[in-house]
Amino acid sequence: MRIAIVVAAALAAAGIAGIAATEAAAQGAGDPKAGATIFNKCKACHALGPGAANKIGPELNGIIGEQPGAVEGYQFSKPFMDWAASQGPWTAETMRPWLENPRAVVKGTKMAFPGLKNPAEIDNLIAHLLTFDEAGNPTAPAN
Repeated sequence: MRIAIVVAAALAAAGIAGIAATEAAAQGAGDPKAGATIFNKCKACHALGPGAANKIGPELNGIIGEQPGAVEGYQFSKPFMDWAASQGPWTAETMRPWLENPRAVVKGTKMAFPGLKNPAEIDNLIAHLLTFDEAGNPTAPAN
């Protein structure tokens, strides 16, 4: 029994480490400073950083790792919430298609932005998003 518990704990730790490594690798794939420039395209609807509040779209502090549709105080569309119910937390991999073409991911989403077509811009924006925790405090980028 004790061995089973130790093995289960080791496997759980490896899974958590794997998720963290995946996100760190995704962060390393983009340039957070370039992503800050790309985020200017998002600022009309979204906020990021200390004191960020919901606007036309939700604030995005700590969005990577958060469950889609879980931003406090923001009213998401029904199609988005229906989609979000079957999703795990946002990851760099699930964020990519959303940033490329949100309306293709969720028909009927309120997000009017047509998406970013340049994969490097998407990687850079994700790297930038990863530099803010849930409270909007800066975190150290991996690169």
